[in-house]
Amino acid sequence: MTATTNLTHAECAERARTITVRDQRVELDLRSATDPGADTFSVVSQIRFAASGPETWVDLIAERVVSVTLNGEPVPTGEYDGARVLLTGLSADNEVRIEADCSYSRSGEGLHRFTDPQDGNTYLYSHCEPTDARRYYPVFEQPDLKAETTFVVTAPRDWVILSGQAEVARTEDDGHERDEQSASATVTFAPTPPLSSYLTAIAAGPYHRVDGTWSVQRADGSSQEVALGVLCRASMVPHLDAEEVLTLTRQGLDFFDAHFDYPYPWGKYDQIFVPEYNIGAMENPGLVTFTEQYLHRGRATRGQRQALANTLMHEMAHMWFGDLVTMRWWDGLWLKESFADLMGYHVSAAATEYTDSWTRFAMDRKQFAYRQDQLPTTHPIVAVIDDMEAARQNFDGITYAKGAAVLKQLMAYVGEEAFFAGSRDYFARHAFGNTEVRDLTDCLEAASGRDLTSWSRVWLEMAGISLLTPEVDRADDGTISRLVIRQDARDPLAPRLPQASGVQGRSPVPDPAPQSRPVAGGDATVDRPHRLVVGCYRLEGERLTRAAAYELDVTGAETEVSEAIGQPADLVLVNDDDLTYASVRLDERSTRVALAHVSSIVEPLSRGLVWSTLWNALRDAVLPVGDYVAGALGQLPLEPDAALLASGLTNLHAAIETFAPVASRATWQAEQVRVLRTALDAAEAGSDRQIVWARALVQATASCADGVEPVRDLLRDCGPEGLEVHQDLRWAALAALAAQDALADEELVDELRRDDTMRGRTAGLRVRAARPSAAAKAVAWEAMTTDTSLTNDHLRALVAGFVEPSGGAVTREYAERYYDSITRWWSDRTMVMASILATGLFPRGDLADGQDAASHPALAAAQGWLADYEDAPRALRRIVIEQADHLARALRVQAAS
Repeated sequence: MTATTNLTHAECAERARTITVRDQRVELDLRSATDPGADTFSVVSQIRFAASGPETWVDLIAERVVSVTLNGEPVPTGEYDGARVLLTGLSADNEVRIEADCSYSRSGEGLHRFTDPQDGNTYLYSHCEPTDARRYYPVFEQPDLKAETTFVVTAPRDWVILSGQAEVARTEDDGHERDEQSASATVTFAPTPPLSSYLTAIAAGPYHRVDGTWSVQRADGSSQEVALGVLCRASMVPHLDAEEVLTLTRQGLDFFDAHFDYPYPWGKYDQIFVPEYNIGAMENPGLVTFTEQYLHRGRATRGQRQALANTLMHEMAHMWFGDLVTMRWWDGLWLKESFADLMGYHVSAAATEYTDSWTRFAMDRKQFAYRQDQLPTTHPIVAVIDDMEAARQNFDGITYAKGAAVLKQLMAYVGEEAFFAGSRDYFARHAFGNTEVRDLTDCLEAASGRDLTSWSRVWLEMAGISLLTPEVDRADDGTISRLVIRQDARDPLAPRLPQASGVQGRSPVPDPAPQSRPVAGGDATVDRPHRLVVGCYRLEGERLTRAAAYELDVTGAETEVSEAIGQPADLVLVNDDDLTYASVRLDERSTRVALAHVSSIVEPLSRGLVWSTLWNALRDAVLPVGDYVAGALGQLPLEPDAALLASGLTNLHAAIETFAPVASRATWQAEQVRVLRTALDAAEAGSDRQIVWARALVQATASCADGVEPVRDLLRDCGPEGLEVHQDLRWAALAALAAQDALADEELVDELRRDDTMRGRTAGLRVRAARPSAAAKAVAWEAMTTDTSLTNDHLRALVAGFVEPSGGAVTREYAERYYDSITRWWSDRTMVMASILATGLFPRGDLADGQDAASHPALAAAQGWLADYEDAPRALRRIVIEQADHLARALRVQAAS
């Protein structure tokens, strides 16, 4: 039989119609985990379910199926095709028992196994979203088949053994008949409340644990106490600030308890930091997993700590949005992710010390949405998801950042009080159930009194970005004589075109024509209502001051702002305060003033919005790259906020490396390094800004040899006073030197000896691959494309080193091999690992003098592959389409500049 690892919406909807899951018991024997020669573990899954049809299947990706019994009768194991166990002859009530051997994961999918090189300890953790529970136990793998699930886990006795629910029983085997190392414990956990399989979780290993509690005494006389835990592997304990995590956790639970009016429903609340994690965090109720990247080897900046706070609140919001009430199918992914993304920033700003979280959202997070919404594969927030491969790729900027921005607009549209009242009604109506978009809008309509049908249609069910352009007429004294906001909003998916990615999408071949606006394609005009603020700024000496602000509704093709007549107008900022989601332009005078004075604006949020607006204008080939670079080089040294500075420096680097014409690039690279060196020397000792300048200098050195000596000074501890050159910064510096072919072999060997840790070994792979020699690139290519023992993080490190810009000329010869290989990668690797390769190794290039962007050979190769492989998996085609569109945009901007 042929394995069918993909799952379609149609077949899963039919399965949900014909079966109802009662409960499930999962027994895992993980005693083999510490044996590096053991690749599998034993699992027994027993599921009780009702059926109204004659047959169904259980999802399972395993090394082998040992036995299957259905209602006490054996089922031939030949009914397993590598992804599904077929069950026929069903009764009204059924019990299936499946025993299998599943594989430990190296890719972060299913049950991941990691052995720490520092102390030899082995750690396990699970990751299931969206359909990887089936990689470590047999299950009905779809969100609307919730089950009460009991985990029973056998593992080494001295390990911490965890699941999402509390431990209710424990037995121990001292192993004396075999050997002391085989001593084990079997832990039974309480059954979960009804829960989707992608939210189940276990972890096991010698994790370090810090305990705490959260408690509340409510006005109605009720009370609650929740046990808290913060965990990480033993060698990361020096980098764990458990007290900060516990403080944030209590602040978040206080907020959600007060505003959601539904007591935390999952018993305990453990949070565990794990290695080699594919995403930022996962909302497994009672056992939230976080990437170890949040544990910093050195002093964390305020911006880094704020990022953890936002993620922590995001995952906590999921305890209600997503875990308590779950989307019926993955086309409702926004019902959890958009809300959680919104709450991550909202609760951080409202309940923690990070009151400026919305500034980071405006400057950074919304760029994730803008980039995604301009791609040919853009889709509505409420997307059409035909199968699981498409679902995996919709964990994207539309579902997260655009969804959050649109919900922020909804909160302004209906009012914050009504927004939370509707949310409370939603939880009360649908607790432990599955929902669709109308279930939520019904609750919000009831709370606000507003009809959200048309709002939902234009904001949730249509794709694309509204472009808001101010037309400003000024009197002789510089005040406004007329201000009109023009809206150009189109649905890029009308007329509908053939599908390329499993979601509604535009043409599968990127349009090489220049775009001066963020939306291209369909002709259907969309009238989105925007509740926003227009800020009018006066230039007083060298300082921009907001002289007036007007909150209004912008609808239709144009909206006149008559209240602004007579106000100073050196800079007019549409969507000041960042209430809506739109691409915003500055008029010509405002652009000139912003480039020269943006750092003088007092309010950080407004500064972030101006920077974001300038960056979007560059990406849309409206603002010349040279103007942006000159403005950034002049204004960023004056930016007082370290987090905004870091974002601005990241964009400056991308402007030079990706969008600048080749003829100008070397000059700007050298000027960038000069400014970075000067600013680093001038930064306050021990400050966040000092750290940010140092990181930027290291990054710039990878493509500019002028930075080699100052970076060597950092490694010799001869840098500015007060700068902590911690181990992770050292590795970044070594990678930059390697990219410049300025690192001796013995230096790398010494550093690996100095830092023989997981992060050290992973960083070492990147350094080796960063060398610009043909030999280094050949070794890296061979490892990436043939060594299936590489972990997910090791593969990412090799890819990052391989594509370092200084090695671009050497790597161009691999373009043909890339297109010859990607379908094989997709069929032979898991989707995570194949995506790392297909995305990271996509062949790029720059525009040469006199060359036509539309006929660039790298773009032509991508278009040729898409034409030749129309039957390739849609998810793979989506990657190539998106990467080709990123390239086409870069070439257009280079040509325009």
